[in-house]
Amino acid sequence: MINHLALILDGNRRFAKHIMKNPWEGHRIGLDKARQAIEWTCNHGIKYITAYVLSYENLKTRPALELNYIFKYLEDELDCVLEDKTHIVNRNNIKVNFIGRTDELPIMLREKLGKVAEHTKNNSEFVLNIALAYGGQQEVVDAVKHITEKAMKGILSPAQLNEDVIKEHLYTNGQPFPDLIIRTGGEKRLSNFLPFQSVYSELMFFDKHWPEMEESDFLEAFKEFENRKRRFGN
Repeated sequence: MINHLALILDGNRRFAKHIMKNPWEGHRIGLDKARQAIEWTCNHGIKYITAYVLSYENLKTRPALELNYIFKYLEDELDCVLEDKTHIVNRNNIKVNFIGRTDELPIMLREKLGKVAEHTKNNSEFVLNIALAYGGQQEVVDAVKHITEKAMKGILSPAQLNEDVIKEHLYTNGQPFPDLIIRTGGEKRLSNFLPFQSVYSELMFFDKHWPEMEESDFLEAFKEFENRKRRFGN
């Protein structure tokens, strides 16, 4: 049974190049596909979904024009969540969290992130984590900073530091670690995604670009997951 599915939505730009479109067109199509994928996972009864949408490195290295389009598409989607009762988030009672160094995103986008988080905070059927300006190493660093602050105030002692304490200070605190991580786009690495949480996750890689994924691909992955034997280090 998959309780937490994590997705690395890779290949939008390459897909756009393949169909001879600008890179940002790939992101727009990829967003449409993400909406479909959330529907598929909810139909499968998966409680937690974490989607790697924009890495911390992307925020620093992608061209400004491309980033501006990404921000615009995200803002439009957030507006839909706030205004359209038939949006997948509202129809399926999904709580939306935004994880990453979101304080480095444009202020208008940050405000809408906050509104959607507030709008969905009491939803309880499913949980959707959207990783924006996210980096796994940065997540661990932020956790260590918070732990150090508590230690300096005498709230924590070095003897109390263990895996559970670190887990409690991660962006995904209170949630189970991913059972399955799917990456599209042909690359076979995690690229700084959930390094602490993924230690016993099952990994699956698709050569298809993210916009090319279909429900049958997800069902194929779920079926393979059910046939795997998870040992958790044993």
